[in-house]
Amino acid sequence: MSAPIYDRIALIGLGLIASSMFWAIKRAGLAGEVTGYARSEETRNTARRIGLCDRVCDSAVEAVEGADLVVLAVPVGAMGTVAREIAKALKPGATVTDVGSVKKHVIEVVGPELPKDVHFIPAHPLAGTEHSGPESGFAELFDNRWCLLVPVENCAPEPLARLRTLWERMGANVDEMDPEHHDLVLAVTSHAPHLIAYTMVGVADDLRRVTDSEVIKYSAAGFRDFTRIAASDPTMWRDVFLTNKEATLEILGRFTEELFALQRAIRIGDGQHLFDYFTRTRAIRRGIIEAGQDTDAPDFGRAKKAGT
Repeated sequence: MSAPIYDRIALIGLGLIASSMFWAIKRAGLAGEVTGYARSEETRNTARRIGLCDRVCDSAVEAVEGADLVVLAVPVGAMGTVAREIAKALKPGATVTDVGSVKKHVIEVVGPELPKDVHFIPAHPLAGTEHSGPESGFAELFDNRWCLLVPVENCAPEPLARLRTLWERMGANVDEMDPEHHDLVLAVTSHAPHLIAYTMVGVADDLRRVTDSEVIKYSAAGFRDFTRIAASDPTMWRDVFLTNKEATLEILGRFTEELFALQRAIRIGDGQHLFDYFTRTRAIRRGIIEAGQDTDAPDFGRAKKAGT
């Protein structure tokens, strides 16, 4: 067990990321106490039932009182409202961070709400599953995954180093990035792929010549992975696309150009273009595996559950 990094950590929002943070923090002994709050009474009751957080509070203000670190783990669209709600209760010298997958918008809506004696350090753990809710978390979620820290202007070095240490001891690799570049990178690696997955599953649903039972029964690996991605939390992804509009539209424009080129190659029978293109994209997949960010095991190493 490591020495605690913070005396008290408050988790605002108790979904997959926050619940995994709690179990990872407890696994390594990184906080004296972890408080938690979720807007839904049902979620709070579930958290109490499964022992998620040392103390589950009935308001965000109660949860953040005396906390050295406050983690905003709510949908991006709610970040500003939550920051405004807790601002006056924050401990002087505390650090506020978040786990949202859009950074420029979060900085714009959260930063102005916080007192000047509070350190604001946006963050984004690049880890997740298609599952959500307090019961979906597990301590190993961040192991060997990346967490991007996005320090705001004039960020103090000590709170930044402390937050980096927390993520490292929760198992993550840590890097720093400016907000504009972060949002562009994530548009490429996460946001546009999710939108494409939602679209492909939607196309299958709309294509009435292929019945629902056939889609389910005869799904090949590619479509199964689309459905896994498209099962992600609707509220979170609605907010992501609305708040990272420019970068996502830029990447989707590029995607459309690539798609038109592939359509033309198929139409005119240009097999060499297709072969060369697929060879380049295959190399990217190999690079992800070699970097330890996935596996070449069947079904990407996902454990099969009974009945699936």
